[in-house]
Amino acid sequence: MSSSEEVSWISWFCGLRGNEFFCEVDEDYIQDKFNLTGLNEQVPHYRQALDMILDLEPGLYILVLGVLSLSDVPGEAMVKLYCPKCMDVYTPKSSRHHHTDGAYFGTGFPHMLFMVHPEYRPPRPSNQFVPRYV
Repeated sequence: MSSSEEVSWISWFCGLRGNEFFCEVDEDYIQDKFNLTGLNEQVPHYRQALDMILDLEPGLYILVLGVLSLSDVPGEAMVKLYCPKCMDVYTPKSSRHHHTDGAYFGTGFPHMLFMVHPEYRPPRPSNQFVPRYV
């Protein structure tokens, strides 16, 4: 395999079974100081981790965007799926995602995505279901 055919460690990691919610992040996003706000207090060895992500040092680490969490604190909540149509959160169906820490994704990703790309937000239902007894 030539070097042009090699798969990056991030592509490899994102392709692993159980990592379907992870995606590659543009390097400009990773280097944007606004997007990194507060991480230095939450990530052990923050500077070294950032250098690894940017291939400034060898190693394996990943910064991701993704689905949704009910907490930004690592270890506090597992990943959830967000439905923008009904605006509710759900536990992923597959048990292989039940141990994915939600802090990887944060509490605000879907909302920031729709702020930047409002065209992706589905329209709200025009009527709501009202249960009736017959």
